[in-house]
Amino acid sequence: QVHLVESGGGWVQAGGSLRLSCEASGQFFSINAMAWYRQAPGKQRELVAAITSSGSTNYADSVKGRFTISRDNTKNTVYLQMTSLKPEDTAVYYCNAQIIIGGTMARQTYWGQGTQVTVSS
Repeated sequence: QVHLVESGGGWVQAGGSLRLSCEASGQFFSINAMAWYRQAPGKQRELVAAITSSGSTNYADSVKGRFTISRDNTKNTVYLQMTSLKPEDTAVYYCNAQIIIGGTMARQTYWGQGTQVTVSS
């Protein structure tokens, strides 16, 4: 069984910063890409940022220059540093990981439970 556990969400004023963390635990062979998505009330879930196992990154246009995704492969953890936060960044943020399961070497997608980020104006 594989679990993704997020932490670091909360409330912050506009212009502030937050750092999200997501740790993968359980039995697996390796982790490929990891990513952060978000879903605001009444909107579809959208990709915020993604990072490959080798460290290549891509970002949604709305967060470029403000958010930074990184990972620590020794800790099976992905981070999202969010700065210059805006009220429109308010959403539930979800961690996503493409994990290779040992034995079958099948690639499976896992999601975290989500963490709320609220930015007040």
